[in-house]
Amino acid sequence: MILIDATDVTMIRPGRDLFRDVSVTISDGERIGLVGLNGTGKSSLIDVLIGTRDPESGTVRRGRDVRIAALDQNPDLGSGTVRDAVEGVAGESWEIDAVLDRLGMGGRSETPVAQLSGGEAKRVALARALVHPSDLLILDEPTNHLDVDAIEWLENRLAAYKGGLLLVTHDRHVLDRVTNRVLELDRGRAYVHEGGYDAYLEGRALREEQAQQQERVRANLARTELAWLRRGAPARTSKAKARIRSATEIVTARPEEAARTGSLDLHFGTPRLGNDVVELDHVSFGYPDHEPLFTDVELSLDPRERLGIVGSNGTGKSTLLDVISGRISPTSGSVRVGSTVSMELFDQRGIELNPAMRVWQAVVGDAPKPDWHDTALMESFWFDSDAQYAPIELLSGGERRRLQLLITLAKRPNVLLLDEPTNDLDLDTLRVLEDFLENYPGAVVVVSHDRAFLERTVDDVIVFDGTGTVGRLPGGYEAYERLRTHQASSMKNDSTRQTSSGPKKTKHKSIGDGRSASTIRHELKTVEKDMARLDKKRTSLTSELEAAGSDHEALVRIGAELTPVVDEINGLEERWLELSEEAES
Repeated sequence: MILIDATDVTMIRPGRDLFRDVSVTISDGERIGLVGLNGTGKSSLIDVLIGTRDPESGTVRRGRDVRIAALDQNPDLGSGTVRDAVEGVAGESWEIDAVLDRLGMGGRSETPVAQLSGGEAKRVALARALVHPSDLLILDEPTNHLDVDAIEWLENRLAAYKGGLLLVTHDRHVLDRVTNRVLELDRGRAYVHEGGYDAYLEGRALREEQAQQQERVRANLARTELAWLRRGAPARTSKAKARIRSATEIVTARPEEAARTGSLDLHFGTPRLGNDVVELDHVSFGYPDHEPLFTDVELSLDPRERLGIVGSNGTGKSTLLDVISGRISPTSGSVRVGSTVSMELFDQRGIELNPAMRVWQAVVGDAPKPDWHDTALMESFWFDSDAQYAPIELLSGGERRRLQLLITLAKRPNVLLLDEPTNDLDLDTLRVLEDFLENYPGAVVVVSHDRAFLERTVDDVIVFDGTGTVGRLPGGYEAYERLRTHQASSMKNDSTRQTSSGPKKTKHKSIGDGRSASTIRHELKTVEKDMARLDKKRTSLTSELEAAGSDHEALVRIGAELTPVVDEINGLEERWLELSEEAES
C-alpha cells in the first residue's frame, strides 16, 4: 500500500533552491533513511510530506486514512504536563509509561512541559511519536539527547515497527541497521540508493567517480575543439558556425561545483601545550539538597589526550565538563589548569548567535571585515562566498550548529571540550570533524552518545555508572561496549538463577528486595516485551470478535480465548508498575 507519493516537489529559500523536482514514494513496510548536507532541505522535505508546508511546485498525495506520526526538530508539546503531551495522541497507559521510562523520562509524567530542558522536551516528543498509532513514522534526528542504552532500545523498536519509516539521522549505526533504502539530497537533486548506509556510500562514491570521468571527457573535447578553432576553420558556413557554438560551449563549460570546497585545516596557529594540562584531585560535585552527581574524581589530562565520557543521561557528564572548564566550581576537591592551556568548551546550547548578523560577522567578532585567515577558515568549514554573507536567520539548524562549532575552533584552543558535538551535524561534517580531531595538536575531551564518532575519536573513556562513581576505562568505546555486554550477560544469568529455582510466580519479588538496577531494568524489558506481544493478540481477537457479528459459537470461542489474554495483560501491567516503583526507590 502506498502511504505517500510525492512528485516533482520543489522548495526554495531566499537566494537559492533547496531542492527541485524531487519525487519519492513511501510504501507500507519501507524503511527509508533521508540524508544530505546541512541546509539541503531534509527537514523542509519532511514538512512537505506530512503536510505542514506546501511546496512551491509539485504534488503530494497521501493514502486514504493513512495515520502519520512525526517527530520534527522543533516539537510543540502544548502547555500541560508530560503525560498530557503524550496521552493526547492516544496509546495504552502502560506503553506510555514504558516508553517514557526507556527514554529517560520515567517518573517525570507530572512535570509541566514548560519546565523541561530542550533535550527533555525532544525526548517527550519522541515518546509521543512512538506511541501514536501510525502507519507511517517520520523521525527527524531522534537520537539527539538520548544516551547509548536509549538509542539501542530505539533501534530495536524501530526494527520491529511494521509500518513505513522515514528517518533522518546522523547516527551511522542506526542508519545501517534500521533502513533498507537511502534518499540522498545533494545540491538540489535527489538520489535513491537501494540498501543501507553502505549502499549510500557506495552509490555516492560511484556518482563522484562518474562526474570526474565526465570532466576528463569534457576536457579532452575542449582541447580538440580549441585546436580546431585555432586552425582557422572557415566560419562562413552554417555548419562551421554551429561547430563554433558547440566548441564555445565545451570550452566555457565547468564541472559541477563540489558540494563543499576547502578542507578542515584549522590547526595552524594553535598554541603549544605544555606537559601540565588539567588535573582533578578528589573532585566531587552536587547541587544543594541533592545527592552528589560524582565523588572523588581523579583525572590528569595528557597533552594529546583523546578521552570520551559515557553514561546514562542525568549522571553528571556535562557537569564534569563544566567543572573542568571552570564554568562551575567543584563542591569539594581541586582543579588545576596548566599555564599554557587555552581551553574552549563547546556545549549543547552552543554559542549565542544574533540572527540578524551575517555569517562572516559572527566569525570575525569586532573586526570591521574578514581577513584572509577568516575567509579561509569559513571556506574550510564549507561556508562559501555566498554563504559567508547570508543572514544567520536563513541558516538551517544544522548550519547554525556548524557555525557555532566553527566559531569555537576559530579561537584555536589547545584543550577542546566537546559536549554532544554531533547533534544536528550532517554525515559529511562528522567524518571531516573526526579527521580534524585525529590530527588535532592538543587535548580533546568528548561527551557523546554517537557510537561511531566515539569509536573513531577517543582512546579511553570515563564511565559514569549512575551511582556517583566515575572510573577511567582504557581501550576507548570498544572497551566500554565489551563491559556493557559482560554486565548484560551477568544480569541475564542472575535473572535465570532467580527464576529457575521455583515456580514461575517466585520471580515477582517485592519492592525494595535489594536487587541491582540492571536486574530490575532487565525484568522491565521482559515484561514490556510480553505486554506488547499480548496486546497484539488482544487486538487480533477483538477484531475477530467484532467480525463474528451474531455467530454465537464464534463469539463463545473467541471470548474464551480473549479472557485469559486480558487477565494476563492486567497482571503484567501491575507487575510493570511495581518494577517502575522499585527502579525509582
